[in-house]
Amino acid sequence: MNKKNHKSYTFLIKPLVFIIALLIGSYMVLKIEKCKPSDLGFYQNIFQRETVIQPTTAEYPLRETGHQLTEEEIAYAQIAWRYFENNYYPATGFVNSVDNYYSTTIWDLASALHATLSAFEIGIIERETVDERIKTAFNSLLNMPLYDGKLPNKVYNVQTLDMTTYDNRPTFTGVGWSSMDIGRFLGFCFRILNFYPEYTEYVKQLQRTWDLEEAIENATLIGIGLSFKDGVEKRVQEGKLGYEEYCGKGFQVMGYDVLNAMQYTDFVRFITINGIEIAADSREVRYHPSYNYVLSDPYILDGIEYGFDINSRELAYRIFKVQKRRYQNTGQFTAVGESHIDQNPWFIYNSVYVNGKIWHCVSESGEVANDLKTFSTAAAFGWYYLFDDNYSDLLMEKAQTLYHPNLGWYSGVYEETGKINTAVTSNVNALILQALSYRMNGKLNS
Repeated sequence: MNKKNHKSYTFLIKPLVFIIALLIGSYMVLKIEKCKPSDLGFYQNIFQRETVIQPTTAEYPLRETGHQLTEEEIAYAQIAWRYFENNYYPATGFVNSVDNYYSTTIWDLASALHATLSAFEIGIIERETVDERIKTAFNSLLNMPLYDGKLPNKVYNVQTLDMTTYDNRPTFTGVGWSSMDIGRFLGFCFRILNFYPEYTEYVKQLQRTWDLEEAIENATLIGIGLSFKDGVEKRVQEGKLGYEEYCGKGFQVMGYDVLNAMQYTDFVRFITINGIEIAADSREVRYHPSYNYVLSDPYILDGIEYGFDINSRELAYRIFKVQKRRYQNTGQFTAVGESHIDQNPWFIYNSVYVNGKIWHCVSESGEVANDLKTFSTAAAFGWYYLFDDNYSDLLMEKAQTLYHPNLGWYSGVYEETGKINTAVTSNVNALILQALSYRMNGKLNS
């Protein structure tokens, strides 16, 4: 090869080597920083990111809001509020997560406080009740011990405000914090700022007391947990598709940068189930901590509390439709969600998809629990008030009898046996009150 040709090849090769090095370097940075593989965009422009899920319909059958409740719906609300009468501790302002079990998480406390505001908006409790419960709860939140002095522990005793383990044993050091739970609670705080400004100073004090920036890293949500094997503290990214974006909104609306937690398209993959493409998180548990449950709850809460955005509306509607399709194909009423149950293992995630399997139910530890699949009362109410559809009507017909008149709404019905899942919880009864307030007033947080 003569020198002239050698120079021309060198001229071509050097930029090519630079581009390859740039791509490899970018990929490594993204991996190390836990950013998004779609940012790299090998199959599209590498400097662009797709941010919108392709809609499958021009119109969505959203149920209208701004309606006065019927007498029957007022009765639904009164049944749900009985739970919060039975399980409230006046000394702390906290509410049991499960009937007669004096333990709560920050997520469950957010549910109880959302329920209080919703019950007032529906008209079944007085303003004095709201005032007493909100002020007492915030005083407890401002004075209770924090994990590492920074953020709320994952679990508390509702009577003593002691940090506890999940089986309600006191622990001086705590068991970590959940950015998911904190994000949901921040969404409640945003509701306070928008509609109950007399409590604004409590929210501001909480922001000064909790070190909320500790729950954020690289604009993603970070939680702390203790290893089951050796008790070593682990700091991990929290949240998979649906939950991550819903809980991220709580941080976002309160002024925190969680941009990377808000991108529905970053880790999305589509799975076809009975002819319907549903979105799942590509981060499977074998490669990334925590399970990628695809179920109703985060999308229902998102729609009721914030109002759907362009992506959450599309993904929620697909998840609703695939449950409808399962009913059409099998005759099995399907309303999947996370749920306390009245038997061991006490809590399950009944999912459209999880860990590579469809229509799969697992415990919190990941053990298969398909014999405990349940029809979720909360999911049935949520879908009914979000979508005006013949299937959501059927869900409500099935759910509307699942209550104890003195305790509140049951969690659901076991698919395999048809027996009622008699667990009665804060989350189920709160969502029913939230859904009814949404029916009257529209989205709750803004």
